[in-house]
Amino acid sequence: MLADHVRGDSVLLRRARSEEREEASEESGDRSHEDDCILAVLPRKKQAGRFAERTVEGFDDAGVSERIVIWIERKEGGVWAVGRAVNPQHRPSDEPRAGDYVFEGYELQDALDAANETLEDDASVSEGDGREAKVRPFRRAEILGPLERWFFGRR
Repeated sequence: MLADHVRGDSVLLRRARSEEREEASEESGDRSHEDDCILAVLPRKKQAGRFAERTVEGFDDAGVSERIVIWIERKEGGVWAVGRAVNPQHRPSDEPRAGDYVFEGYELQDALDAANETLEDDASVSEGDGREAKVRPFRRAEILGPLERWFFGRR
């Protein structure tokens, strides 16, 4: 019975017509609507491998406030790296520069030592400038939990 109803339906008997479309560029490189587009491609954050991070507030040589970020990350090939960036919030991307790395090596303890030395140096300079730079040191335990989740695929 349903087949008889469908076969005789006037809507289904009509032939497909060509649809009106918005003029779309066939060329992928055409960016004529880029200025009025509210969507933008966001760069992927490169902080996925960071396991710990500290921020030290201080002043530069001119007396202007600055932010120093020190982090421990795991790079490809099993390499631990310690990075230090000054005022990363003013950079065009979150991607670390090659000169930001103060240590690269295969031992976690060596990375922790390098990170804590860097952190202590920046904290003491910040205290000398009159800022209270109470930041907690990097600890092995705070790295191992995220490392195990990353290693075994449990995020």
